[in-house]
Amino acid sequence: MRLRPLPLVLALMLALPAHAQQQPDPEDKGAKPDVAAVDDPDGVESVTRQVPLAEIRRFVSVYNAIREAYVEPVPDEKLMHSALRGLLLDLDPHSVYFDREAARDFNQDATGAYDGVGLELQQQPGPVLKIISPIEGGPGDRAGLKSGDVITHIDGKPVSDADGSTPLRGTAGSPVKITVQREGKEKPFDVTLVRERIRMQSVRQRVLAPGYGYVRVASFQSSTADEFSKGITALNTQSGGKLKGLVIDLRSNPGGLLSGAVQMADDLLDAGTIVSTRGRLKGGDTSFSATKGDLLSGAPVVVLVDAGSASASEVLAGALRDLKRARIIGSRTFGKGSVQTLLPLDNGDAVKLTTARYYTPSGRSIQGVGIAPDVVLHGEGATAADIARMNEASLRGHLRGEEEGEPMAGENAGEVLPGDKPIEAALAELKRMAGDAPPPAVKVPPVVTLPVAPPQPVKPPEK
Repeated sequence: MRLRPLPLVLALMLALPAHAQQQPDPEDKGAKPDVAAVDDPDGVESVTRQVPLAEIRRFVSVYNAIREAYVEPVPDEKLMHSALRGLLLDLDPHSVYFDREAARDFNQDATGAYDGVGLELQQQPGPVLKIISPIEGGPGDRAGLKSGDVITHIDGKPVSDADGSTPLRGTAGSPVKITVQREGKEKPFDVTLVRERIRMQSVRQRVLAPGYGYVRVASFQSSTADEFSKGITALNTQSGGKLKGLVIDLRSNPGGLLSGAVQMADDLLDAGTIVSTRGRLKGGDTSFSATKGDLLSGAPVVVLVDAGSASASEVLAGALRDLKRARIIGSRTFGKGSVQTLLPLDNGDAVKLTTARYYTPSGRSIQGVGIAPDVVLHGEGATAADIARMNEASLRGHLRGEEEGEPMAGENAGEVLPGDKPIEAALAELKRMAGDAPPPAVKVPPVVTLPVAPPQPVKPPEK
């Protein structure tokens, strides 16, 4: 069943109240801070907020000291941008300040088209850029870059805290050289990529076996839900009118538009809460429920996940698992259970601010914990370090989850299924769920022939 388009990214477009929380002086709990009342001219309603004057004076003092005494002149715009980024720096990794270009890039990502090298990146301390996942078919993917690779230099210059993905974007056809550090390699290596128009096809499908379909979702964009619906229609047609089962592959899917994940879940559900969010904003608590209409008419579903499955991917996987609509196979997911609000500013810049946590249908937050699969499946040679090296809890300053300790265990927790063919493993599980798996071979116990003792001579009775 189709839902109305939801104007939501896991950067949800919510309206922030125009007040800043007053912070009392911890040294004098009875005293009130020196504050000034300021009218908010841009608010929908006239709201008065209180700004601590002592902190503002301290900021102005440092600002003036830099302007007057720093060894070289610093433009006011650069100082202000640095100050604004600093406000967000120690909150969590997903709260960031975007300049005009970065804000434009962020909005372009939702449409699935931009000029660049096709890499999903995460700013890391160092500073460096960690590759979350290469976009399928893009320059980075074709060059052999992998999830977990770290970019230390761009065109010979060290990565800075302000870089983000901006230096890797540019005019299609222009080259860019990156220096990459890969775990297990002693020395970094250089890769030259040529920028091109990245048109991310978020959904691809094919038939795995007669009656069984496979859908790969690379990211969640504005068109993802429609692409998914059309893909299911095509698979049904190729399967003689009805699928017996479906594998949904969310591996290395970094997320994207929440609306795409919600609508995909709704297409596979008849009822139930898909996801809910809770935060401090008035009116910011939301809940999305499924409507009747399952595109697969109840046929079984298996979802493939890994450590690169994040954000909106976890919304979809969590909803289908909690509502007992699908089995989850793979490794523990990334664990990003927070919601970001995009706040455009008057000069074209923007602030992406974490404003809420989201909750699966069971009421569980996966922030910093992730979703443990029902069946754990890792490739051959995968080590614990490989599996754990990329997740929300490993990010500096990550938002603490509400649930401490280990993630909820899958049914075969502790068992690692060998093999580098997870799609085949998912298909086997799907056939088992559909009752189409071959019956297990009946083991006939071997016939054991016991040795027969040779006849003993009979002694005559004693007289």
